[in-house]
Amino acid sequence: MELPRGMKDFDPEELYQIEYVREKFLETAQIFGFSLMDPSPIESLSTLEAKSGPAIREEIYFFKDKGEREIALRFDFTVGLTRYVASQKSLKLPAKLGSFGGVWRYDEPQKGRYRFFHQWNIELFGKPSLESESEVIEFTSRLFEKLGLKNIVIEINHRKLVESFIRKIPQTKSSFVDDKILADSFRLIDKVAKKSRDELIKEYEESLGHQFTQKLLDFASIKGSPEEIEKKIDVSSIESWDYLKRLWNSLHNRGISNIRINFGIVRGLDYYSGTVFEVFDDSSDLGALAGGGRYDALTEAFGRNDIGATGVAGGVERIILTMKDQGIENKQNPPRVSVLYVNDEMLPHAMSLASKLRQAKVPTLVDLVGRQLKKQMDAASESMFSIIVAPTEFAEKKIVLRNMKDGKESKINLDELVSNPKSYLQL
Repeated sequence: MELPRGMKDFDPEELYQIEYVREKFLETAQIFGFSLMDPSPIESLSTLEAKSGPAIREEIYFFKDKGEREIALRFDFTVGLTRYVASQKSLKLPAKLGSFGGVWRYDEPQKGRYRFFHQWNIELFGKPSLESESEVIEFTSRLFEKLGLKNIVIEINHRKLVESFIRKIPQTKSSFVDDKILADSFRLIDKVAKKSRDELIKEYEESLGHQFTQKLLDFASIKGSPEEIEKKIDVSSIESWDYLKRLWNSLHNRGISNIRINFGIVRGLDYYSGTVFEVFDDSSDLGALAGGGRYDALTEAFGRNDIGATGVAGGVERIILTMKDQGIENKQNPPRVSVLYVNDEMLPHAMSLASKLRQAKVPTLVDLVGRQLKKQMDAASESMFSIIVAPTEFAEKKIVLRNMKDGKESKINLDELVSNPKSYLQL
């Protein structure tokens, strides 16, 4: 039997790595005051289309249920969290919410991304402000620090800045920039990191014009600090440049220095309305590890013109691949103790002891299939300690404690071990 294309099983080691990222995410969320919730994994198709339009059907799993209703599997957490906040008229603002879990996308499977994968996500709802955006970006930087990742850079930009530049390019195919030219321009910029310059010129010169396309590509290649960018291009008349500089200064004030302005970051087409950013391992070509920005247009689509929103989401499997590439290993802790028994007569006593140790919160394994002592010992080789329950010692209310690292053994009073395992098992 085979799984559907793009799906996979997550084995114990993979799931342990996912749980490790989840643990660090939860720690960071608590530090920053984000409350966790899990929006419904199933939404009405119309709700998802409110975010991305009817074209989203090509990228998601959707179907009719038994009541002939069109529904779909969530493809991110942003839609569900925004729908929830928009429906809570009495919700105290600002609201800081986060989620961690699985999402489904009908994309072409690629490295680090199956059709079912895991995301972490935070959203900050309330009055739009530069500091809200700075807060979300700082959270992102601190989370990657907590995960131990190196060479992480957060590239920031502003959608209105890009639009302002586009509208100032002399037109060759049209007398003014209409919605189609603007949309095509954003699509071109969004593909800069994925395709070569020649490929993009060939793809867009017919709709945008050769000279217009060249200027867009030159613009999208500009990156660096504010000082470096001001030496490359006249930004005096470009809308939102001052805003982007103030965001830069706010982040530096928070101690976030792994940032870079990149005019080639636009984050899709549909609902981002201001600041946008993406996170990369600067030493890898794996692609973005996380991305986000301001998306007031989505809260408006759900009928809340009074709420702004800024958020970020990260791909967990892609982050784990990056950790592996950087040599960051998070191995499962071996079992603390294995309880062994010499013969069948000692088996009930071994089971009883294992249960008592577990009640004392000691991770404990015990053989369940009646293997010989030697095979039990082999199976216990990865434990820190083995406790051998043997007739002679048990008659004296003692057990044999064996350190599996150095092989040293000692006889321990059974009752003392049970009543105070920390003193013997280095807990």
